[in-house]
Amino acid sequence: MTNWGLWGAPEWATGAALLLSIGAAALLYSYFRSPAGLGLRTLAATLKATGLAALAMCLVEPLVTAVRPRPGANLFAIAVDGSQSLQIRDKRGGATRGEQLNQALTPDSAWQTRLGQDFDLRRLVFDDQLRGVKEFATLEFTGESTNMGSALAAIEKRFRGLPLGGVLLFTDGNTTDVVDPAIDLSNLPPVYPVVIGADDVLPDLSVERVSVRQTNFESAPVVIHADIRSSCVDQRRVDVRALDGANQVIEKQTIEFAGDQELGAARFQIRPEQRGVGFLTVRASPADATADSAGGETESLEATQSNNERSVVLDNGKGPYRVLYVAGRPNWDFKFLRRALDDDDQLELVGLVRIAKREAKFTFRRRGSGSGNQLFDGFRRDDEETSERYDEPVLTRLNTRDDEELRDGFPKTADELYQYDAIILDDLEAEFFTQDQLTLLEGFVSRRGGGLLMLAGVESFAEGGYRRTPVADLLPVYLDASSNDRSAVVEDSYRLDLTREGWLQDWVRLRKTEQEERERVVAMPEYKTVSQTGRVKPGAAEMAYVTDVNGEKLPALVAQRFGRGRTAALLIADIWRWGLRRSDIENDDLEKSWRQTVRWLVADVPGRVEVEVTQTSDSTSGVDVQVRVHDAEYLPLDNAEVRIDVASPDGKRLELRAEPSDDEPGVYVTRYRGSTAGPHRATVSVFAPDGSEMPRRQTGWVAQPLAEEFVRLRPNRELLEQIASRTDGQVLELRDLNSFVDELPNRRVPITETQITPLWHQPMFFLLAVTCLVGEWGLRRWKGLA
Repeated sequence: MTNWGLWGAPEWATGAALLLSIGAAALLYSYFRSPAGLGLRTLAATLKATGLAALAMCLVEPLVTAVRPRPGANLFAIAVDGSQSLQIRDKRGGATRGEQLNQALTPDSAWQTRLGQDFDLRRLVFDDQLRGVKEFATLEFTGESTNMGSALAAIEKRFRGLPLGGVLLFTDGNTTDVVDPAIDLSNLPPVYPVVIGADDVLPDLSVERVSVRQTNFESAPVVIHADIRSSCVDQRRVDVRALDGANQVIEKQTIEFAGDQELGAARFQIRPEQRGVGFLTVRASPADATADSAGGETESLEATQSNNERSVVLDNGKGPYRVLYVAGRPNWDFKFLRRALDDDDQLELVGLVRIAKREAKFTFRRRGSGSGNQLFDGFRRDDEETSERYDEPVLTRLNTRDDEELRDGFPKTADELYQYDAIILDDLEAEFFTQDQLTLLEGFVSRRGGGLLMLAGVESFAEGGYRRTPVADLLPVYLDASSNDRSAVVEDSYRLDLTREGWLQDWVRLRKTEQEERERVVAMPEYKTVSQTGRVKPGAAEMAYVTDVNGEKLPALVAQRFGRGRTAALLIADIWRWGLRRSDIENDDLEKSWRQTVRWLVADVPGRVEVEVTQTSDSTSGVDVQVRVHDAEYLPLDNAEVRIDVASPDGKRLELRAEPSDDEPGVYVTRYRGSTAGPHRATVSVFAPDGSEMPRRQTGWVAQPLAEEFVRLRPNRELLEQIASRTDGQVLELRDLNSFVDELPNRRVPITETQITPLWHQPMFFLLAVTCLVGEWGLRRWKGLA
């Protein structure tokens, strides 16, 4: 910054003014007597007066002050992106972005020499981390990720409290970590991003994103969705393959890109054969290329092949889930339900069926009946003391783990009930349970996160006396429909159909296509008995309905979320007719429907040990592992020991210890940073405070930094402009470096100094004076003035 108006010898001001006045008077007198025209005399007089004034000013020594950076007192950072994205060629046969950058970073470059005269330069290179270098030798650009957000944060931390004048940021702007708008960049000095690369790049084919969705649709329990980007590729047909962990093709699809379309999608529906944690890879290639063309002919046609595939984790190992079926009497539903779940290795059905109700404790009994239940009269019983009494229900247990499970009937404590993942209540009145057991059911769903399904019957819903119990709060329908003059269980002829919400739910549908599903619904048998209830609760979803002969519609299947769990109400009391009226022996729609419904009930049921893996925001190769631990009553468990055994792709193993979280009880966290790309497997072992080991959990993740590095090939100018504007910087091009460095001393820097220079020391000042005097003399000689 330059200031004018200071004088080095103000004591000569009077003399200079006097001499200037005398000269001006003589000049006026001389040109007043001249016979030349007024315009010519005015021009000549102005030139000579300007020259005389410049000479007179030398007597008072006018000074020029300028504020500039103190040489060597300020720091200036040059941060260079060293990732593999700088190996991209913008033109076929042309130099890579890295080669262009290396040429600009040569030690003898004019802009670096000029910048080093005013600043103490600090040279930095960043990819997955920030590091300092003495000189920018020929960079090889081998980094597998670009953590630009972390690099800026590290620069702020490294130079905190130091006079940092600015940051030259050489990058293409394609970062693999997060530069969150909420991050405070105000503590950074001005950042001047230098954009590397052109907007027009070579053709490229990439798998941009892959997502996994576990479904309850039996024909395709795992849905893989992949976004495929084809940029400037002449071949508009692309083969997309899904490969298993052994690199074998599971399914192949071909998608076509029309016109200027760049983004397409592939959708795979698969059934994992392997239990536990597995990995699946989605790979894209031009349709005319071979499936295993890696490094072959297609490599020269694309900007890079590092983004042609992505891998995801498939977790098929959370089961088996245990489902407790409790019925008020033997019926057909249990037969079909058991037959359906027998074919599913992830579902275990445990039955508790009442075969005789209890009698009133004080009731008239015939002579000789004793205290035993009359159901056993005529049978020889060796153990009278332990046989069922007449005032207790007679229950039979099916498919229990051992002789102790459910021996005393329905569970009476939380740790007994919470070992199940879902409960099905079938034609069972509320009085069967004690008040404590009803409260346990509410906690089973809301706190445990279990699933609850109530089936219709003469002793279910309002008819079963559930209206003012905790179970009524769980159900997705109000229990207020029955009246004194009409039963809540109505017999008529009903046809089933799906609601709009039901069509959208994969666990309700049984066919892959809409046409096939409609044909299935039309072919279903008529039902005779439906339980009427009140309105569907807010937040609940009606999945199916029935229509009677008069066209009146009644809810048939309603579901909702409740607390951490799920509940559903099946209001058709004779759903077993579906199984009895199958058109042929190969039709297993009823069994499939039961399996999908139960899978939906247990889909999100948490275990005592739950593991969540998320990618760290500052690295593509690091993950945060969070382990949530519960005790037998599903309360947060503190003081546990959590070990995580990680197996990396190169065969190495590492054991981590998770530490308790400061934010939430029962949560243990740790961070893993690996340098090896590929699939990682981990086994989580939890030991309770008493030393007992809880059920182990398997998990996994895939480190694929290059896929993230090459998500975008064009320079991310928008992000670089945001960084520059938030730090009062400026976006530059390589060609702007010399002019930027020349202008940099006029910008804001921490440490400055004032430079005072006499004006008469400036050559331009004397040149002005001499030019004016010589010009006036030449004008007079040219026009012949005296």
